[in-house]
Amino acid sequence: MMSATSTLALTHFVTLADSFDKDKVTPGVLGFIVFAIIGGAVWLLMKSMNKHMRQVDFQEEPAQDAKKGAPAKSAADPKTT
Repeated sequence: MMSATSTLALTHFVTLADSFDKDKVTPGVLGFIVFAIIGGAVWLLMKSMNKHMRQVDFQEEPAQDAKKGAPAKSAADPKTT
C-alpha cells in the first residue's frame, strides 16, 4: 500500500521523465566522473602490477626424472650432460 507522500513523489518523477527528449539522452557529468574513476583505478592497478612484476626473480629448476630421482637431462643445461 502506497502512502500519499510516495504517490505524490512518484507523480512528480513521472512528469519529469516525460519532459526529457528521448533522442538527446547523454551520460552527462556523472557518467564522465564514473568513467574517469574507473580509468584511474585501472591505471593505478597496472602501475602496481608492473612494480610487482619487476621484483619477480624466477629461475626454473630442472624437472626430476620420476623413475630415477635424478634431474632430467636438458639441452640447455650443459652440467647434466
